[in-house]
Amino acid sequence: MLRSFTGLNMLLLLMNYAAAQPTSNQAATRIDQQLQEEIGSVPAGGFAPQTDDATFLRRAFLDLLGELPSEEDTLAFLLDDASTKREKLLEDLLEDPAFGLRWGRYWRDVILYRRTEPRAILSSDALTQFLKTELNAGTSWDSLARNFITANGDIKQNGATGLIMAHGGRPEETVAELSRIFMGIQIQCAQCHDHPTDRWKREQFHQLAAFFPRVAIRPQRNGNDRTFLVEGRDTFPRRRRMNNNRYIGTAEHRMPNLEQPEQPGTITQPVFFVNGNQLGLGSDDTLRREQLAQWMTSTENPWFAAAVVNRLWSQLVGQGFYEPVDDLGPDRQCTAPKTLNYLVGAFQANDHDLKWLFRTIMSTAAYQRESRSQPVAETSAFLANRPQRLSADTLFNTIAGALGIPERVQRSNGRTRNGARRLFNSTFGYDPSLTRDSISGSVQQSLLMMNSQLVNNAIQAKSGTRLGRLLQQIPNNRRLLLALYLRILARQPTPVEEKTCLDYLRDSTSRDEGFEDILWSLVNSTEFLHRN
Repeated sequence: MLRSFTGLNMLLLLMNYAAAQPTSNQAATRIDQQLQEEIGSVPAGGFAPQTDDATFLRRAFLDLLGELPSEEDTLAFLLDDASTKREKLLEDLLEDPAFGLRWGRYWRDVILYRRTEPRAILSSDALTQFLKTELNAGTSWDSLARNFITANGDIKQNGATGLIMAHGGRPEETVAELSRIFMGIQIQCAQCHDHPTDRWKREQFHQLAAFFPRVAIRPQRNGNDRTFLVEGRDTFPRRRRMNNNRYIGTAEHRMPNLEQPEQPGTITQPVFFVNGNQLGLGSDDTLRREQLAQWMTSTENPWFAAAVVNRLWSQLVGQGFYEPVDDLGPDRQCTAPKTLNYLVGAFQANDHDLKWLFRTIMSTAAYQRESRSQPVAETSAFLANRPQRLSADTLFNTIAGALGIPERVQRSNGRTRNGARRLFNSTFGYDPSLTRDSISGSVQQSLLMMNSQLVNNAIQAKSGTRLGRLLQQIPNNRRLLLALYLRILARQPTPVEEKTCLDYLRDSTSRDEGFEDILWSLVNSTEFLHRN
């Protein structure tokens, strides 16, 4: 029962006072104060200093829009001496249409990366578009979650069906992902036996699955176009075709009999394991899913808001209060629990407003500190921001913007396809729920950046390329070098970098070849491939 959760829940009840909707700046100040109190003694070296303006600008653009600032953006921000320019930048970026697309792609990957139904990839475009629209419109997180839980319709038209389709409508896989994504609780470990490291029981897992037995996934064809329908059903034929695709659904969920697996199993009543709320057998599909959506997204459920707060804090600061970001639970250890609880309460008081949450986290000193890789022996968390590899979509955006690589390529039949982006997604894609330290590079990734025809053609100093045009437009080497650094790394070269590059140009066979080598080095640098 909910009241038995002493740690996170009790603190949330204390923080969930009626007053208030703290502004992002007020909340950020309180978070930094609380975090410093909880961290206590700081090891030698202390907190990292605040990052410089150029790094903050690049970080904010990559985090919120998934792209680099333009040369004009960079110079304007660096020359602006207003004390509120960082705050103003965050406001502008959160209202940019690219915000919804960048984070729509992020949540698409969270949902589809662990799909158990391969054909769910057909829902990818609609899922991304749905998320983009809702995020840009400021739809609250609880409303978004309810849309996913109750979704029906064509997976190519209603993107909210993507989560159910990702698991073929199978109740066990579907509810396991709903719990993992929206509550950070991995109750799937209790599917065949009581959870080995948490308090959840096998019966509780199957009681959760009992909210979804009536969901069916039906294949559809419109000419040559293949798609699927997600629909809830409440009537079932007496004789049904048995298969693994859940074309029909079932009236009730049965918990398998592990000792006699050939038997149909025990009919299980829908019960929400967090608070014990239940529905009767025979409840229709609409009631089951709408009631689950209400209970799961309620402010009385401590894990719903905590899961997204923890996940976004980890994405932006580099380390979550809980790690991995999708494994919270009452029996997990939380770093700085009072800080998390305050932020969760403030997020709830602001009606689960995701833009408020982004603005708040990015206004904290914790976010705006310089980036450092965390030593293995370091015990204190949040002393610095932490670097991270760019996601596949963000990396493609940055290199396409830097080199002018087109997203869509012309095919011989006259049609176009997203060939370049697809190549980057297949090569650089990773599960965004993984811990940061577990994400590493590969030989295939290095070869794509260093030796592929796609990249090498784009860095050549020939007519039609971005470098070719710049070589014609800017005869001065120092000015051209500055333009490349602003475009590729969103900063000016340091004096040492400038001297090294200019010396290299003087020793090069030709100006064109010298700048090709410099451009190649910049796009293959660790700085370009990471968000610092």
